[in-house]
Amino acid sequence: MRSALPKVLHRVAGRPMIAHVLAAAEALSPASITVVLAPGMDAVAAAVAPHGTAVQARPLGTADAVAAAREATAEVAAAGGEVLVLYGDGPLVTPGTLEAMRRARRESGSAFVWLGFRPDDPTGYGRLIRDGDGRLLRIVEEKDADPAERAERLVWSGLLLADAAGLFALLPRIGNDNAKGEYYLTALARLAAGEGLTATVTETSSEEVLGVNSRAELAVAEAAMQRRLRRRAMEEGATLVAPETVFLSWDTRLGRDVTVHPHVVFGPGVTVDEGVEILSFSHLEGARVGPGARIGPYARLRPGSELAAGVHVGNFVETKAARLAEGAKANHLTYLGDCEVGPGTNIGAGTITCNYDGFAKHRTAIGARVFIGSDTALVAPVTVGDGAMVAAGSVVTEDVPADALALARGRQVNKPQGAAAFRARKKAPGKDGG
Repeated sequence: MRSALPKVLHRVAGRPMIAHVLAAAEALSPASITVVLAPGMDAVAAAVAPHGTAVQARPLGTADAVAAAREATAEVAAAGGEVLVLYGDGPLVTPGTLEAMRRARRESGSAFVWLGFRPDDPTGYGRLIRDGDGRLLRIVEEKDADPAERAERLVWSGLLLADAAGLFALLPRIGNDNAKGEYYLTALARLAAGEGLTATVTETSSEEVLGVNSRAELAVAEAAMQRRLRRRAMEEGATLVAPETVFLSWDTRLGRDVTVHPHVVFGPGVTVDEGVEILSFSHLEGARVGPGARIGPYARLRPGSELAAGVHVGNFVETKAARLAEGAKANHLTYLGDCEVGPGTNIGAGTITCNYDGFAKHRTAIGARVFIGSDTALVAPVTVGDGAMVAAGSVVTEDVPADALALARGRQVNKPQGAAAFRARKKAPGKDGG
């Protein structure tokens, strides 16, 4: 990945890849989950908590990695349980596929279930060689395959569901007589067949078992995840006017009859209630939008934004840690940070809540049915009472009582013929009138 960030912590749809994998596994309600790490991967260990970890001291192959988890899964093996092997860089695997593997094992009584797929180009993958009844006999690496085996297009994905006791009994028998001197799980297939342990193959799509090993593959995974998320949003009743231009996060929730116009981005933590319209080029993150609200175009809702029913947040308006009550409106060129805005209040264009004094953040409280004139600066901490009005161009540094009119600007002075006199001075001899 050419990155200081561990590969499995790179994000897909706003979530670390390994978190997608863990979520898929958690959907099966396993007795435990163990993440096998290389030494010193403290950042990954922290990211996967509260799940346990095991350390593979040296990178000696997939079988060695599974063996590193033996102690952590000892109770499962003793209780006759099963072990599911997944990969932290495979964020597209779904709970449905994992459940299909478990169902196949129970229905067939097999000791092992191997997940296969059929790529457009199987070059480089281990071929799954089965007998006439569909039982797996062996997995053959391409370099070792004969022409008939190489013609097989069903290959192994790397995912395996196994009887825990059988798996850990066979692992010590896997050798490393290969070019890399590593211990590979593929050897299990032949060993199991030799012991009379049955093995079954289930299939999934190539997309679902995509492994990410580069930035280019990360982009492919992102595109695939976005297609899933868009499809789910539309199936649940949202309209995406141009779906391919809308980017969702893994936890984005759009209610029925939400309309999302082109080029909208949802960061993590966004919930949008029914009947909301979100106009183009808006960005939402960590926000809750109430029913019937109207957002954008070019609006930005930052974390902590809570918009009640019927709120309007319009062109080039930014909110952060702001709660806007029902029917409040801020339609143009405004920053509302660390504030409360009451129901029915109108915020004029160019209004700013000055929430930071260079040392700490402070809050602004604006009551119900307040009118804030254009180009107003509200210097927090400050409160504007219900029904108050603030004149355009004001700098408000003191609380405004309910129903009061606040004017916090210099009085206008008009000088008759002052403009003409100014021009005459500029055109006086020796002056450059240009």
